[in-house]
Amino acid sequence: MYKYFPHNEQDIKEMLKRIGVEKIEDLFTDIPQNILTKKELPIDKGLSEIELRQKINALANKNKQFISFLGAGAYEVYTPSIISALLSRQEFLTSYTPYQPEISQGTLQYIFEFQSMICELTNMDVANASLYDGATATAEAVFMATSQTRRNKVLVSKTINPRILDVIKTYAKYRDIEIIVVDMVDFCLDKEDLRTKLTDDVAALVVQYPNYYGVVEDFQEVVDLVHTNKSLFIMNADPSTLSVLKTPGEIGCDIVCGEAQTLGIPLNFGGPYLGYMATTSKLLRKLPGRIVGMTNDVDGKRGYVLTIQAREQHIRREKATSNICSNQSLMALNAVIYGSLLGKKGLVDVAKRAYNNAHYLYKKLLQTKKFTAVTTKPFFKEFVVKSFIDIDKLNQYLETKGFLGGLNLGDGQYLLCATEVRTKEEIDKFVSIVEEAACTIN
Repeated sequence: MYKYFPHNEQDIKEMLKRIGVEKIEDLFTDIPQNILTKKELPIDKGLSEIELRQKINALANKNKQFISFLGAGAYEVYTPSIISALLSRQEFLTSYTPYQPEISQGTLQYIFEFQSMICELTNMDVANASLYDGATATAEAVFMATSQTRRNKVLVSKTINPRILDVIKTYAKYRDIEIIVVDMVDFCLDKEDLRTKLTDDVAALVVQYPNYYGVVEDFQEVVDLVHTNKSLFIMNADPSTLSVLKTPGEIGCDIVCGEAQTLGIPLNFGGPYLGYMATTSKLLRKLPGRIVGMTNDVDGKRGYVLTIQAREQHIRREKATSNICSNQSLMALNAVIYGSLLGKKGLVDVAKRAYNNAHYLYKKLLQTKKFTAVTTKPFFKEFVVKSFIDIDKLNQYLETKGFLGGLNLGDGQYLLCATEVRTKEEIDKFVSIVEEAACTIN
């Protein structure tokens, strides 16, 4: 396979002459000679198309397909086939960044539609053009709250995903923000511990909805406590549940953020995912990232623009609330197409299907007598049970049968999930294999 060179020797000579240097090495004179690599890099030779296809197929064949009952922050959802077809259009699937954004009206329009969809799901006033993922979006919300309140302590519920908490702590460390964890009782926020820790230097409380353990908490009393303290209430919410649950806006949230992977985005080995954030009009100028607005041009035609940019990093520099200067535009488009295809009724149907699957799985597992309930709190598509079977051995056995089991939380606690893609037959088969495993393992 011959190497491909985009420029011949004459092209290179003309380019070097134009910029005033004699040879290519002159371009690297600023690099200290002791760190400059002079030998050829050990890169494999190129492959022909057929060789490349054979290699990729060989790698792909190493993958194993599982029927998954694992959640804990990453969920198997259905992605309609039309989404990948539309995403692959060259207008969308490009590394081009619209530095003259108003020229890219199509891009701005679908980002505006994404913002509108998030606002409708969350019942909030304004949303941004997206963030990298749910964890970093939550950390950005913490920055937003400390900037708005000028306080440096943030409370985080212990019921939040521990990986999200890790990211918050990492972000906060170099901003001198103190992160304080509020304990939990019965897989819910401990309100008494909250009252103790909710001092007048607390900027915000961060919670998750539904929480890490799948529980749908009632936050109304908590919101009132937080607002009485003149602190902000931040909610990390799963947007796929908001078509049926009480919305963050109705609850009284100040900032809503989270992971929108559940809006039709495949797992794909951990990414790319899609962070989102929405807030009230009062906090608009503290919102990080891009915001697309709709307006009319001089001829009265509808147009889209990047708006309220004076608060952003590329203008305010170190005084900006956030240093993010990008977004997850392609994944935002994925979510927009997903929402448009399903519509309001479709989103409700998907949420109800996930809810029904999880509750059917829960009931069937308890009937085996190999598990027992650990709480009576309401849950959505994820739940915790106490297992009388060694969980690690159970998961290993399930893998041999083509199933991906739940997450071992320790102390016999087993976190399981059933999304809309699971069928009654798959759930029945899973429970049957669990009973089979119980006899084999114990």
